[in-house]
Amino acid sequence: MRIRRILGLALAAATLAGVSAVGAGAAASSPNISRDDCTAAGGQVVARPYAGYVCSLPDGTTQTIT
Repeated sequence: MRIRRILGLALAAATLAGVSAVGAGAAASSPNISRDDCTAAGGQVVARPYAGYVCSLPDGTTQTIT
């Protein structure tokens, strides 16, 4: 019975750690940018079929246009 309780606590802790990691990953994703900010940063607004517009920056990264 004690082993079952310990395993349950370990599973609960692992689940909470996984949820925390997912939340941190979402917060670390690249933010959206406006068209004006894109051109001011030297980027180019690019239309993608079925995906809307993105900003292609000179360093090779892309960000979603808001």
